[in-house]
Amino acid sequence: MTDAAATPGSQSALRQANERRVVDVLRRDGTLTQAELARTTGLSAASVSNIVRGLRAAGTVSVRDTSSNGRRARAVTLLRPPGTVVGVDFTADRVRVAVGDSEGNMLAREEIDYDVGSDADRAVRRAAWLAETTLQRARIDLGTVSSVVASVPGPIDPGTGAVGHISCVPRWAGFHPAKALTERLGLEVLAENDANLSVLAEQHRGAGMGAEHVIHLVISDGVGAGIMMSGRLFRGAGGTAGEIGHIALDPRGQVCRCGNRGCLETFVGANYLLDMLPQHTDVARGPGPVRVGDLVEAAREGDPGSRRIIAEAGTALGQGAAIMANLFNPDRVIVGGDLAEAGELLLEPMSRAMELGSLGSALERLSLVRGELGRDAALYGALRMASQHAN
Repeated sequence: MTDAAATPGSQSALRQANERRVVDVLRRDGTLTQAELARTTGLSAASVSNIVRGLRAAGTVSVRDTSSNGRRARAVTLLRPPGTVVGVDFTADRVRVAVGDSEGNMLAREEIDYDVGSDADRAVRRAAWLAETTLQRARIDLGTVSSVVASVPGPIDPGTGAVGHISCVPRWAGFHPAKALTERLGLEVLAENDANLSVLAEQHRGAGMGAEHVIHLVISDGVGAGIMMSGRLFRGAGGTAGEIGHIALDPRGQVCRCGNRGCLETFVGANYLLDMLPQHTDVARGPGPVRVGDLVEAAREGDPGSRRIIAEAGTALGQGAAIMANLFNPDRVIVGGDLAEAGELLLEPMSRAMELGSLGSALERLSLVRGELGRDAALYGALRMASQHAN
C-alpha cells in the first residue's frame, strides 16, 4: 500500500482499495491462481498481475508456477497481511526505534544515545527522525505504516495521554508524547508506559508465555510493574497502577523523589544502589559514572560488597513483590532490567522475602523468573501493541 493518506478517488486510493480486495480474498479462500483472483475480485488480469507483483516485492505474498485446466498458471499465497508497524522506545538516555510487519515481528531497528529526559520536544523530534531513517534504511515506505506505539518511562493517563508527575523523566510531566509524535510523523501514535509494554511482550513471546496473570517488574532508575490480569493489561483509573517503586518499606528511610520516605525505589533504584559502592572497589574502573552492569559483573566475579548490595536489593524487591502477590495473585512474576542480569544473586533473596511476606496460597502457583527479552522488552511490546491496534 503506497499511500496511507491518499485522496479518495485518486489513483493511489484506487490501487490501495484493489490491493485490499486481493488480500481479503487470499485471506478468505487461501491459495488462488491469478486468473482465479481476477474472476473473484472482478479486476482485470493486468491489474491483478500488477498488484501481485507489488505484494510479492513487499513480502506479502509468494508466487509459484502451477497449472490450471492443463495450462500454465501462477499460484498466489498470502504470507502475511500487508502493512508495517513502528515501535519507539524512550529511555532516560536513549531512543530506540523498531519496524515490524503486521504481526509485530521485528524487521529492522536502530538506536541512538540521547538525553531524553532533558527536553521532551527535542526527544520527540529525534525519535521522529530516527523512525523515518529506520524506514528508509529498511526500504519501507512511510505510507505503509498502519500504527505507531511509543514506550515512555512513566505513567500515562489513559484519558488525557499526559505523562504523570512522578516518572524517571520529570521534565516530561504533563507532556503528551503521542500527540507530539503524531504531529511529527503525520501518523496516529499511541503512547504507553514501558512496564506495561514489557509485560505485554514477555507474556506473548518471553518468560510469561503460558501464564494468564503476569506481573513484570522493570528495575532501572526507578521500579515499575506491568500488570496483566486474565490476559489483559491493568492500568488503573489514572494509569498509575503498577508504580511498585513507591510502596513504602521504611518510614524512616531515605526521602524518595515522590516526596515520601523509604520507598522501594530507594532500595533498588540504580542511583541509590550505585551510591552505596565504595569508591575504591574494583567496580569503579577509573573515572566516570559506574553502571549497574558493572555492579552485576563484579558480584558475579565474587566481589563481596557488590554481592551484599544486590542481595539487600533482592530482599527489598521481594518485600514489594510479596504485597503485589497478595493483591493480584499472579501465576508468574518476571524481573527485568539491568539488575535482573544478576540472576540468582538477586532472585534467591527476593524469593525468600516473598515467602515471608506473602500468603501461602498466593505462592502456590507462582513462579519467579528472570525476563527473557532484556532491554528490548518494551520495544517488542510496542510492536505487539501496534500490530494489535492495526488489526
